[in-house]
Amino acid sequence: MSIVRSLATLAYDCRRSAFFENELVNALRIIDRGDMAASELTGGWAGEIGQVQFLPSSYVKHAVDFDGDGRRNLKSSVPDMLASTAKFLKSYGWKAGQPWGPGTANYAVIKDWNRAEVYQKTIAVMAERLAGG
Repeated sequence: MSIVRSLATLAYDCRRSAFFENELVNALRIIDRGDMAASELTGGWAGEIGQVQFLPSSYVKHAVDFDGDGRRNLKSSVPDMLASTAKFLKSYGWKAGQPWGPGTANYAVIKDWNRAEVYQKTIAVMAERLAGG
């Protein structure tokens, strides 16, 4: 689904048009700076990009070219995705090496990413399993 088309529609005909107008401008910035061609800028109906589901404003602010290919690619570059996610979390106060379960400061950072409690708990469980727990 074309993110530019989706965001243009939401900016024109939505109860949160100012929010989506800003996202549309940021989607055009992504194209303008050469990270993606308009034809590559596809994603969710509300403008989410790639596996990390960044909105264009988060993409512009936090996307990192970690693999050194000259593009911030959150659709197919795992190094770019991981580094961009780390930058995003750090900007919200994530503390490396600290616990991330419910009631911790890092858990509050997860809540800033996505306010759905089921999402927060899922991330905490997945992190625990990846850590060998």
